[in-house]
Amino acid sequence: MELVLLTALGVGGATVIGAVIGFLFRKISHTFSDIVLSFAAGVMLAAAVLGLILPSLEYGGKYGLGITVIGIFVGALCLNLIDKIVPHLHKMVGSDTEAHQNTNLSKVLLFVTAIAIHNLPEGIAAGVGFGSGDDTRALIIAAGIALQNIPEGMVIIGPMLAAGVKPKKTFVLAMLTGVVEVVGTLIGYLAVSVASAILPFALAFAGGTMLYVISDEMIPETHAHGHERGATYALLVGFCLMLVTDVLLG
Repeated sequence: MELVLLTALGVGGATVIGAVIGFLFRKISHTFSDIVLSFAAGVMLAAAVLGLILPSLEYGGKYGLGITVIGIFVGALCLNLIDKIVPHLHKMVGSDTEAHQNTNLSKVLLFVTAIAIHNLPEGIAAGVGFGSGDDTRALIIAAGIALQNIPEGMVIIGPMLAAGVKPKKTFVLAMLTGVVEVVGTLIGYLAVSVASAILPFALAFAGGTMLYVISDEMIPETHAHGHERGATYALLVGFCLMLVTDVLLG
């Protein structure tokens, strides 16, 4: 449980690290942001497949394939439902008019709320990984999510400062989006610990949410500013790095 708690704090703390970087470098180039986010997408993709979806097939027994496929789609549909309720993150982040020059405080706070809501299933994915009992793979999943949280924390600083939010309050709000991820991690871990029978479905569900975030938000954002080639190779580097790590530590 101590490892889970420390990991949860690390995953949530990655957002805070990103926020600090956002304060130090308020005008981050799209090139740098796209490369870092693409690398994180590759890491998350490998973590979703190797750490969540494949174990779901293994733990599901003879019904593993059906459970895994259903779990993936249910996870994706849940995030799709969230996207209908709150703004698409890539539309807010990728738009200079909305994300960097918008002086409408309510829209910026709605943007931050959207990030916080999306952080919950990501945290659950990290927690569910530990429920499988494979701490190495769970840490790989958590590392992938944490890497994604750093650029996410970076991009939420500029819009809030531009909207007139005081720096101290801006930092607190950014930190709260990370706290949501800590809560999600604990929820995921406790859920599969209490009811181990749901583990195959929970793993697939978590994998589905990560695949949805990668495809619907991260890749479109990194391909929106003319850096598609570099972003693609950065994704491949991130994926292969986690693949090598999984083989060496597995």
